[in-house]
Amino acid sequence: MDTPTYTVADLLTANADRTPDHTAVIDGPTRISYAELHDRARRCARLVARRVGPGDRIAILLPRGVDALAAYFGAHLAGAVPVFVHEQLRPRQVGHIMAHADARLVFTTTRHHHLLDAEALPGGAIVDVDTLRESPLPTAVPRIGRDVAGLIYTSGSTGTAKGVTVSHDNLLAGATIVRDYLHLNSRDRTLAVLPWSFDYGLNQVLATFAAGATVVTQRSLFGPDICRALAATEATGLAGVSSLWSALAGPLGQLPLPALRYITNSGGPLAPATIEQIRTAQRHLDIYLMYGLTEAFRSTYLDPAQVADRPTSIGRAIPNTEILVLDDGARPCPPGVTGELVHRGPTVALGYWNDPDTTATVFRPHPRPPVGVPAETVVYSGDYVRADADGYLYYVGRRDELFKSRGIRVTTTEIETEIRASGLATEAVVAAVAGSGPDAHLIAAVTLNANGATLADLRAYCQQDLPPHMQPHEIIVIDSMPTTSTGKTDRSAVRTHVSQLASGSVQP
Repeated sequence: MDTPTYTVADLLTANADRTPDHTAVIDGPTRISYAELHDRARRCARLVARRVGPGDRIAILLPRGVDALAAYFGAHLAGAVPVFVHEQLRPRQVGHIMAHADARLVFTTTRHHHLLDAEALPGGAIVDVDTLRESPLPTAVPRIGRDVAGLIYTSGSTGTAKGVTVSHDNLLAGATIVRDYLHLNSRDRTLAVLPWSFDYGLNQVLATFAAGATVVTQRSLFGPDICRALAATEATGLAGVSSLWSALAGPLGQLPLPALRYITNSGGPLAPATIEQIRTAQRHLDIYLMYGLTEAFRSTYLDPAQVADRPTSIGRAIPNTEILVLDDGARPCPPGVTGELVHRGPTVALGYWNDPDTTATVFRPHPRPPVGVPAETVVYSGDYVRADADGYLYYVGRRDELFKSRGIRVTTTEIETEIRASGLATEAVVAAVAGSGPDAHLIAAVTLNANGATLADLRAYCQQDLPPHMQPHEIIVIDSMPTTSTGKTDRSAVRTHVSQLASGSVQP
């Protein structure tokens, strides 16, 4: 009989009961079974249960690997709330998350102690996992699906990162939905390169465990290293963001990867040229183009069969989810008309931790609830999209990116999409800088395609193929875009830099 799955801890317990000897994690030379991981998690749980109470927050400041997963599931078994903290953050950013979450305990290693303010933590709160010696917790602390299961911080780049509060139901719904549309099974091996503090990276792990499959950790983000790991471990799936795929598109063509079944992209659109380069390199791959937001995990995906015809689409709603496109009056937008993406479904988070005002702005009552359905909360994403006649969605941009150029409303994201569509640039970030006249001064920072594209080619393309209101006034070439802690292009940093160039406050 299958062990029922009601909480995140049950994902591990069910696999340990059902297939105890199946490999749960490949971490370099270490292979650990579900039974062994379960035992390690129970040992972590005993320590947690002795030091904190149910519902207390437990920080995990560890590299991706067996220890991090043992601490994560151990916190759940003890009824605590785990919070992954990215190990590449700076002390100020780590301190903000620790204080905001009121973390009572942190699992870490000695090499990360410099990131922690020991004086601000309760006595004995820092636990070095390599010295952990505990007997297993005999029984899990009871929890239910609506209980808080974690805080996911939306940004590590400033001290104002918000903690999205997610329930066990949220995490399990996201895991099973993604498992199903990726067709994951116990034979799959997922190469994990994304941070587990990132909702996309965490969902990738939980979806793998929901299938009883194997997580393969990969710490190096150097393209050839990732490809060698894919080949050596016979990984079947890989999730990434657009900057990763731009770096991987070339190396993917250097090795045969017959085991690699699918890849996924989220966190920003892929340039059609990059998609084509990946398809040419590994023609058997299924490519899933997706859109999500931390407040609801995953919202849409494009079926791989549609990628060739709709390479710039973010697809349709994921299963068991409704995506609404609404105008400013909360009325449905017809096909072709831009509106705000509103997400309804079981992955809608509980809100922002200790931030009722922002929660009330983003998490609102359904504006047009179905007849007979009790009141429910939906997420107003702040993202603008439009649907075509067949219901496929296209990302337009953020609400705060909207401006007028030559009297026409446009977003910087729309211009970036058009630049990437040229096939001449793999990355593009546009800044709309205040000019001397009524229109914004548009500056595009781009990374040129390595196939010999030139700045002159791109300038000519923009002049010939873009409408006047989308044409950049300046184009700046950047060899490599800066990235955030989650691997996404750091658009804010790029825009700040090009804005300073425009004002003359910094030199090129």
